[in-house]
Amino acid sequence: MSTASKSREFHFTLKDFHYVRDLIYREAGIVLVDAKADLVYTRLSRRLRVLNIHTFSQYIEFLNKNPQELETFINALTTNLTSFFREAHHFELLKNYFTQWKSPIRIWCTASSTGEEAYSLAMTAMEYFGTYQPPVEILASDIDTDVLRKAAAGIYAFDRISDLDEARRKRFFLKGCDKNLGKVKVRRALKDLVKFQKINLLAPQWPIQGPFHAIFCRNVMIYFDKPTQYKILAGFHPLLTHDGVLFAGHSESFHHATDLFQLVSRTVYRPILGRIHV
Repeated sequence: MSTASKSREFHFTLKDFHYVRDLIYREAGIVLVDAKADLVYTRLSRRLRVLNIHTFSQYIEFLNKNPQELETFINALTTNLTSFFREAHHFELLKNYFTQWKSPIRIWCTASSTGEEAYSLAMTAMEYFGTYQPPVEILASDIDTDVLRKAAAGIYAFDRISDLDEARRKRFFLKGCDKNLGKVKVRRALKDLVKFQKINLLAPQWPIQGPFHAIFCRNVMIYFDKPTQYKILAGFHPLLTHDGVLFAGHSESFHHATDLFQLVSRTVYRPILGRIHV
């Protein structure tokens, strides 16, 4: 691959890409193969324009001299594809587990992005318990501070909820007006169930305490290599109750961590009892 030979707005070499690749892996655990060079260029070019920087080597120098830029760098390179009730079978299955767990039920949504997954969990709890104040606590985290701000605001374009039935739209969302015309906002009761917090899954220690009855880590592990996945799974393990469950994405498999988790349903795992710390 020779990125320098392409006609681009900003000078971008293979060396630049490798620096970015190594840094995002070291700080966020994200694996970028060479085929992702164009994606890196596109996402970081926006930042170069804002800073009025003309080459990627200059941006890398700026990044090294300004540690606070690291957060913006990570935000630019993280992927935030999400929707309400994505992989809907998980939410139906969660209702079955509600009958087994003692209150208060604690759930950790580990890559909450712009909040759709966390609010879907809150809606599921409210529907199951038949109240706006179910005995459920939801921690929603992400490494990307930009999406966390959007999630906490709880404001979405109307088309984001167009796939929800009318009953859910009326029960859980308010229509926007004036500057928010064409948008919706989650109701206060829904927001009150969710606490948003920045957490880097690659950090040596997470600023949280268990136990949790459920951990949702869906469509996240696909961006990590196997050793990084195992490290994160080993961190989840002691945070789950003995009857807790880990929800994974539709294309994710943890067969390399059978000493920690066993598959009990489609992309749903239980911690191995002999390894429980709770």
